[in-house]
Amino acid sequence: MAHLFDMHIHTTKGSSDSNLSPEEMVLQAEQLGLFGLCITEHSGPWDRHDFQRFAAQHDVVLIRSMEVETDMGHILAFGMDRYLSGINKAVNLRHELDKVNGFMVTAHPFRNLYPVRPNGRPLIYQGADHVPSTVAEASEHPLFSMVDAVEAANGATSNIENEFALKVARHLGLRITGGSDAHSRNGLGRCVTVFDGEIHTAEEFMNALHQGSFAPAVLSPNSSSTTASWTPVPEPFIEQAVRNT
Repeated sequence: MAHLFDMHIHTTKGSSDSNLSPEEMVLQAEQLGLFGLCITEHSGPWDRHDFQRFAAQHDVVLIRSMEVETDMGHILAFGMDRYLSGINKAVNLRHELDKVNGFMVTAHPFRNLYPVRPNGRPLIYQGADHVPSTVAEASEHPLFSMVDAVEAANGATSNIENEFALKVARHLGLRITGGSDAHSRNGLGRCVTVFDGEIHTAEEFMNALHQGSFAPAVLSPNSSSTTASWTPVPEPFIEQAVRNT
């Protein structure tokens, strides 16, 4: 059975730029029919005990994680217990994740690639003299040799930039994830990751990541719904991106 996880969410508890409370996050996820949520705070994972208390109150599967701002852009780190000094360097983050059999995903790597602007560029190219325009050239960035997967379905990134990330990931044979990057209730579930098999614990989630039994997807509105609610209908993200560009 397929399970839908939003793998990129920020709440008011750990991200100063978020307007989404943890309680609103769970309520909206239940209305959308999401099975699991990855809380990827900017400041680091929630306190373990606070997280366990909150998770025990809800049926939705909650995963404790973080989004790290590094010298090679934003990276979703799964499996680490806390923020550590030095992981703002991507190579150090990779090293620490390897210690705990963690999982590393480059988040929205090509956001701000389009439209091309003199002073605008993706975070992975900050300080670089040149921003590549082809998939082959972009694939040479050293970041892609460190990560386990590429977030190529990001709900806060344009379709054309998501599609470019998808092409780079496929060119390199990297796995692909989806997440809303929600900072508000309205953004939740815009993009998701579809997992095969049963996932009810953090251990099962990490095993599924390493097994690669997942794919990115979008949620499609159920036009026949009389309540205007959303029904989760996974679609290949590339098809959705092409339709919307």
